[in-house]
Amino acid sequence: MSFSRKLLGQWLFEKLMKLTFYGQFVAGEDQEAIKPLIRRYSACGVGSVLDYSVEEDLTTEECERKEAEGRNQREKRYSVHRKFGDRRDGVISARTYFYADEAKCDRHMDTFLRCIEASGGSSEDGFSAIKLTALGRPQFLLQFSEVLVKWRRFFHQLAAEQGKVGLAALETKLEVEKLQEALAKLGVATKAESQHWFTGEKLGVSGTVDLLDWNSLIDSRTEISKLLLTPNIKTGQLEPLLSHFTEEEERQMKRMLQRMDVLAKKAVETGVRLMVDAEQTYFQPAISRLTLEMQRKFNQERASVFNTYQCYLKDAYDTVTVDVELSRREAWHFGAKLVRGAYMEQERSRAAEVGYEDPINPTYQATSEMYHRCLDYILEEIRHSRKANVMVASHNKDTVKFTLRRMADLGIHPSENKIYFGQLLGMCDQITFPLGQAGYPVYKYVPYGPVNEVLPYLSRRAQENQGFMARAKEEQDLLWMELKRRLFAGTLLSTPALS
Repeated sequence: MSFSRKLLGQWLFEKLMKLTFYGQFVAGEDQEAIKPLIRRYSACGVGSVLDYSVEEDLTTEECERKEAEGRNQREKRYSVHRKFGDRRDGVISARTYFYADEAKCDRHMDTFLRCIEASGGSSEDGFSAIKLTALGRPQFLLQFSEVLVKWRRFFHQLAAEQGKVGLAALETKLEVEKLQEALAKLGVATKAESQHWFTGEKLGVSGTVDLLDWNSLIDSRTEISKLLLTPNIKTGQLEPLLSHFTEEEERQMKRMLQRMDVLAKKAVETGVRLMVDAEQTYFQPAISRLTLEMQRKFNQERASVFNTYQCYLKDAYDTVTVDVELSRREAWHFGAKLVRGAYMEQERSRAAEVGYEDPINPTYQATSEMYHRCLDYILEEIRHSRKANVMVASHNKDTVKFTLRRMADLGIHPSENKIYFGQLLGMCDQITFPLGQAGYPVYKYVPYGPVNEVLPYLSRRAQENQGFMARAKEEQDLLWMELKRRLFAGTLLSTPALS
């Protein structure tokens, strides 16, 4: 791309890109330019998930410097590591944002707002995608993720002391009496001090505390979390669960939450569903928790905010089941997008280099099994309550067939608009359009933006071209068959009627 731009000049290079690579994977330069494509897709029964795909064209050195700012001593997974400062490295199908300052985050928010408006103005029941690392300082997400994971690990440590090991996340329950004794023994809190933690309308009335009850103790609406201490297993010392935030960090955190709130309100006003993309595992616990807080607030009437679950993670099923159960207890609409995952190479390299357990399933087959297991759980929830919604974001034909079969088995009709299918623009049209024409809610993930500003994203898309072409053998065969059919029928340049 760089050589072609120098050789051809800017104007001719952009023309060439629009006729080839850019034209295949990107819808257009702005909201107006993408409208014809969105209308054509809509006529074929295909909706759009709009994604403004502009990305900073930073050098690796610049990325490392930005990520290393404010580094501190953390657990291995949640520490800043210079070798992985460029979060784009090894990531080919996801956009990456780097923190510059609060003004840059405000500009990202404005861009997302325009994207939501474009989605609302160009199609009904549209989606718009956002990334939380674009809205605030990533170090806050690192720190909050570490807090959440430490607190969950403490729960399982206490469960092990009560002889409850190897159970599913929701089946693990602590007896309140033994829990209070353990907290006192560890020096976390006396029995009198912890007594009021486990009283109230819902918490601890059954004599047990499960993971959802435990998680609710870390809540921005209470002061308890500021007092909590957890034992460091290695040192035997008690440590504050929440590290001290500086006043500026407190302000940055609040501004990030305010930006999320502004975007969710705009999405509800315009009738657009907001899809929060998943990111690296060292950010994801915080991203999921913040998305859950938005769902609690904005998913009362319908699923307006969707969380993304990466099924190549070993803990994906536990995460899905816990979040579904929370939506049941609090009576809001659960919204999920299921993906296999976009960060596998980077996640595995980082785990090996930094020295923590690989969070990724060992094989593609194991990931597919995890995907189908998570999906089946949500489909059962839809059958049971009709208050759950899921986007099956997959190019895998077997996964699509599995979903269609289970929908038929469970009596879930496509017209209920509870289950959506999604594929990337320019890929797997042989899956997307038959689904749309058969009446299933199906969407294309539609990137857009100026040619030059989308190039960093597109160049990484090009890096996966060889692997993509190997996977696209069936699509190539189908295109060749259609080309020969039109050639022999004398309709090479005509558009066939939709059937």
